[in-house]
Amino acid sequence: MAGNTDLVILTVNVNGMNSPIKRRQIAAWIKSQNPTIYCLQETHLKQGDTYRVKVKGWSKIYYASGEVKKAGIAILISDQAKVKIDLIKRDKEGNYILLKGSINNEAISILNIYAPSGMASNFLKEKLRELQEEIDNKL
Repeated sequence: MAGNTDLVILTVNVNGMNSPIKRRQIAAWIKSQNPTIYCLQETHLKQGDTYRVKVKGWSKIYYASGEVKKAGIAILISDQAKVKIDLIKRDKEGNYILLKGSINNEAISILNIYAPSGMASNFLKEKLRELQEEIDNKL
């Protein structure tokens, strides 16, 4: 990524990360893609399990999860990116996290949402309404 000014963002629904084998596979795939940011949905990890999301080279981890093994989302940012986060907003169920700040001196807002299947449309409308004051043209 050295010398590259492109911001590469990957997003993937991992459908659970409790298996060590699956975590290694996800980490290997992420390393092979070499994004600046990667967003994970449906990690199925509980609060305090962020160590299970670690990938070498992406040590800036922002995570939201509930008390039980469902939902859960994470945003990891490459160590090669110059990052300053001014605002972190997350829900206690682990369905969204919003980061506002700058990456490589450019203002940015990153919103990672996991919308439960079967009610995604209404869920998204509700969460976007809830976050309306935080959403800007840098999202």
